[in-house]
Amino acid sequence: MGQVMVAEEKEDNKPLSALWEQHGGLIIAAACLLFIGLAWVMGRNDQGILEITFFILAYLVGGYRKAWEGLETLFKEKDLDVDLLMVVAAAGAAAIGYWLDGAVLIFIFCLSGALEDYTMEKTNQDIASILKYRPEDAVLLKDGGEVKVRAAQLQKSDIVLVRPGERIPCDGHILEGHSAVDQSSITGESIPVDLAAGDKVFAGTINGQGALRIYTDKGAEDTLLARIIHLVQEAKDELPPSQLFVERFEGIYAKAVVTVALLLMVAPPFLFGWSWETTVYRAMIFLVVASPCALVSSIMPAILSGISNAARKGVLFKGGIHLEQMGEVSVVAFDKTGTLTEGKPKLTDVLPSGASSEQELLTLAASLEYLSEHPIAKAIVNFAKSAGIQMEQAADMQAVPGMGVSGTVSGRKCRIGKKELLAGLDMEDVKLQAADKLEAEGKTVIFVESEGALIGMLAVQDVMRSGVREAVLKLKSMNKKVVMLTGDAKLTAEAIGRAAGVDEVYAELMPDQKLALIRQLTEQFGKVAMVGDGVNDAPALAASAVGVAMGAAGTDVALETANVVLMNDDISKIPFAISLGRRTRRVIRQNISFALAVILILVISNFWGEINLPSGVVSHEGSTLAVILSGLRLLR
Repeated sequence: MGQVMVAEEKEDNKPLSALWEQHGGLIIAAACLLFIGLAWVMGRNDQGILEITFFILAYLVGGYRKAWEGLETLFKEKDLDVDLLMVVAAAGAAAIGYWLDGAVLIFIFCLSGALEDYTMEKTNQDIASILKYRPEDAVLLKDGGEVKVRAAQLQKSDIVLVRPGERIPCDGHILEGHSAVDQSSITGESIPVDLAAGDKVFAGTINGQGALRIYTDKGAEDTLLARIIHLVQEAKDELPPSQLFVERFEGIYAKAVVTVALLLMVAPPFLFGWSWETTVYRAMIFLVVASPCALVSSIMPAILSGISNAARKGVLFKGGIHLEQMGEVSVVAFDKTGTLTEGKPKLTDVLPSGASSEQELLTLAASLEYLSEHPIAKAIVNFAKSAGIQMEQAADMQAVPGMGVSGTVSGRKCRIGKKELLAGLDMEDVKLQAADKLEAEGKTVIFVESEGALIGMLAVQDVMRSGVREAVLKLKSMNKKVVMLTGDAKLTAEAIGRAAGVDEVYAELMPDQKLALIRQLTEQFGKVAMVGDGVNDAPALAASAVGVAMGAAGTDVALETANVVLMNDDISKIPFAISLGRRTRRVIRQNISFALAVILILVISNFWGEINLPSGVVSHEGSTLAVILSGLRLLR
């Protein structure tokens, strides 16, 4: 091997900036509290000038960021927000001599904002943890040597070397080598898979005991792992309908609060005989308790917590809107091939005829099919290999298009294929009945003949994924209608549908027919979740209320079109996702109701003179913290 060259530069470590980015809000809140404490001590010792100085520092440290953000909103967007309301209320309290009350307001508002930022960062950590699966480096084989490059620099057609124990840096196929590869991060398979030349590999999976030379099929930005990371990052940018409503409502509400506060500063002395000091004080309390801080915080912490919870379990939502929509689904429609089934045919039945043995039947069949690339042929050969069958070199091979293959094995002329290939061959009625029964079960029957006699039959089927029936039963227990939409033959589709336990089966569908059925189901029953993996599923995925794609088995089009990705292709996560969506909607409704109730109670109490500024601050900001913590319940 050639000399290794390093084509990268290490990034500078920035521990202080990273610490500030992660904990800056809490540090500011702590500094604000410190200045408030010093001001209180100075006041107790009759140090008036130092007391006011420390209060001003507390106001500046704790309130400058919120004040700046509020002023930007006011002057750039010509709108009001709760940040500016809080700062004005604190400044108003200081103006009439309530320095401590205003400072406490600034501190609690600053602390609640820091905790909300910290909470949102925490909810994103589980999503960001997917990045750890992305390898940093790759060894590129080039000009007879090895070049160490960033994995992100890999392009299609590159050839890379992966040593034992390393993460595979690309999506591609093996050119040389054999190894057991841990694909659990992508496919969810708990046992490493034995892979050899020609087998596909995925970026982020872990190589086992053997060195592999891998041909890169896709550039770094197009790998399955890169697409999954991209989908996850999109989730933070798409706001759910409830959040959009609250943001629109916040601007209107803030203007109404300011208008009422201004009236409270002018009207009460004339209407109720209040003193000007009492009037301004009550107006400041009103600004605090009527601000919609808790209402604004009712939604996104809950949404991000739900997305984070789902990501930990391999369900990736592209945005909060889809998490909410998932909770309203009435119908779940599944594609068949690659979704309910594994998408790979497997040999399920071996039925020798007459004096033939299973070993003889498998030997002849596998020897004839050994060089074929047909999926059914591969299923037969793979089964024979796993059974330890020694295959022989078949001679005089000749393909019969659409029918089967003929050839000579150990001097015996043989044929393998459909029943029509063996037309004229005398078959027992019992064998034909057995074949009909297998076909009724949705299996493809292959006949094997040698020297003019039937040697036996093989049955091949795309087998159902494990856990499918349990997932369907769970969906039915949740009062969801479960249907299957497939382009496969009706007999095969109905067999899989019976095994899965779905309510209805729609077979032999073209993509536009799947689309029409999704629209029809939506009109009849309400919102539909479509689960698929192929290009032919893309129109139905796009038309459904929630499109769900298989993360590992899914095509690029399906992954891009879908709103939710099952990272491990685990159908059992569908009931979990629906349940999580329902819980999220319930928590959001509870939070909004609680926030509005607290605001109403505090506003009424203020008019009756039952609360002072500190208790209003604590009650109002306490309700904000309460709804944030309530949203965190969805992390469980």
